[in-house]
Amino acid sequence: MRAYRLAYDGTDFYGFQRQPDVPTVEGELFDALAALGVAVDRGPGENRPPGYTAAGRTDAGVSALAQTIAFEAPEWLTPAALNGELPASVRAWASASVDEDFHATVDATRREYVYYRFAPELDDDLAASALERLAGEHDFSNLTSDDEGTVRNLDTDCRRDGEILEIHVAASGFPRHLVRRLVTLVSDVAAGTAPLDRVDRLLDPSPVPGKIGVGPAQGAGLVLHSVEYPIAFQPDSDAAASAREVFAERYATHRTAATVSGAIRDWIDDARQ
Repeated sequence: MRAYRLAYDGTDFYGFQRQPDVPTVEGELFDALAALGVAVDRGPGENRPPGYTAAGRTDAGVSALAQTIAFEAPEWLTPAALNGELPASVRAWASASVDEDFHATVDATRREYVYYRFAPELDDDLAASALERLAGEHDFSNLTSDDEGTVRNLDTDCRRDGEILEIHVAASGFPRHLVRRLVTLVSDVAAGTAPLDRVDRLLDPSPVPGKIGVGPAQGAGLVLHSVEYPIAFQPDSDAAASAREVFAERYATHRTAATVSGAIRDWIDDARQ
């Protein structure tokens, strides 16, 4: 049994979990393993490798640095070999030998998500105050559609990088959409459109009226940053170099596109004066 770290740009996919008729990270992974002869190709959706588990199911648009998968893999299947059949937007970059009973979902001890929000107008102090109230153990039933597993113990933080506000949230696990709903709540408080005590009301397990409910932020800003296990992953130098090259190129492309959009915005502002 071997575990692998995957990094991917989620903007290309309708989430991690395999779905019929739309591109997903897991679908690309299973197709790659079938092409390598590691999984038997029994047709679309039927090529799951033996013993397969994954750390989590990221939603549409969500990216990852440390998505973790495990399955019965041959010795020769290095991360670099796996990358040979994966699309460029999905890169394996490290691996570890694990016990036969290893389960990538239940054996994870901690997960951290980072949300990158373009937020030049948000008040960092208010964002930090909202996150401080969300930290610790609470029943988050008003911030998820799940009916069970809603009590969680969170670590939270926020950091400013120019016009980007980074919102960090870590826990042993998360109910559905919790992180993205927290981002919406923190953003509303930091923008002054919701009072700080809205956090306290939403942490009260009694149901809230629809008008103060919180919807999830867009998936595109969210990254599964780390998943911790009591094992040590070894980076594959060739695979890690490939991953860096891919994401450096994507950074340059998106940074150029953002600069062009900003220039057009500024020209329109000048023309309106």
